[in-house]
Amino acid sequence: MSHPIHWRSLWRFLLLALWLAVGLALSQGALAQADPQGEAATAVPALDADTWRQVRSGEVDANYRDSRFDSRYNLVNASGETWRQWRNRWVSPYGLIVMGGMLAMIVIFYLVVGRKRLEAPRTGNKLLRWQALERSLHWSVATLFILLALTGVTLLYGKHVFYPLFGAGVWGAMVSGSKLLHNYLGPLFGILLIVLLARLLVHNLPKKHDLEWFRKGGGMVGNEHPDAGFANAGEKAWYWLLATAGLVVIASGLVLDFPNYGQTRDTMQWANLLHAVGALGLTAVAFGHIYIGTLGTEGSLEGMTTGYVDETWAKEHHNLWYEEVKEHAVPEEHLPSQEPQDDSTRGSSTQNS
Repeated sequence: MSHPIHWRSLWRFLLLALWLAVGLALSQGALAQADPQGEAATAVPALDADTWRQVRSGEVDANYRDSRFDSRYNLVNASGETWRQWRNRWVSPYGLIVMGGMLAMIVIFYLVVGRKRLEAPRTGNKLLRWQALERSLHWSVATLFILLALTGVTLLYGKHVFYPLFGAGVWGAMVSGSKLLHNYLGPLFGILLIVLLARLLVHNLPKKHDLEWFRKGGGMVGNEHPDAGFANAGEKAWYWLLATAGLVVIASGLVLDFPNYGQTRDTMQWANLLHAVGALGLTAVAFGHIYIGTLGTEGSLEGMTTGYVDETWAKEHHNLWYEEVKEHAVPEEHLPSQEPQDDSTRGSSTQNS
């Protein structure tokens, strides 16, 4: 089978998986609405005389009064109030402040500094930067990230906006759909993110010149561009944030998604807090990543849409990588219909990183 067919097949598989997840979520939502007592019936067992006798027998410890003998279902859990206070007094308001503050900073920066344009004219010669597989993974992960961010923000803050505006009926449908999409798309996002991180690891290993890049603010301090390989220090920072906080968000999300594997309610509460803090922080930083990769920097988006970047862009933003691959520059009118399927035109893996 030829390579072009291989990449088209992979892209179709990813789209099919996404649509299956969405369809399953919507179908489950319909079932839940048809039987609103179904979830409660499976989550909490019926209370009978023996259960109440056990309740009256006293507390198991300082925090719990068990509803059944040797059970993790609790009628009273004092730690739940602590979780509620952390969530409502700290995580929710400060998460909103962080995201809103980041958006405000981006707007101010754009109004004051403007878009970072290329300092020299474009040469018309193109260099291969991203292969089809990497672009497919990137856009799949990015799409899922945006969907998860929107549904997560709706679940956390939507009741303060949509419930007063549209009433209980519309808000009920919104929160039900958001919850189901969030739960079903989350694991798919986790799998694809891990694949993408593994694919890009070699390009994001720290180098000595990364410290100089940070010291010069990525070129905003001084009059010269700092050295950068295939990935600059800012891109590496975003990569490692996804590889650490992102994996924490994925792991905590799986704990919340599958509560039937023995975890206690306290574990679920801590997982909820970690998930919210990590997701809100990543969303705020993602605003900056999206801005720099689209409106903020001329020529950046071309690499992730077409796979190729102009020679001038490569020289100004990734000069070390440019020196390694400049002999592979191709005039735009002579670009092959399908990019090569190996890294030979992007420099060696160890050098690019």
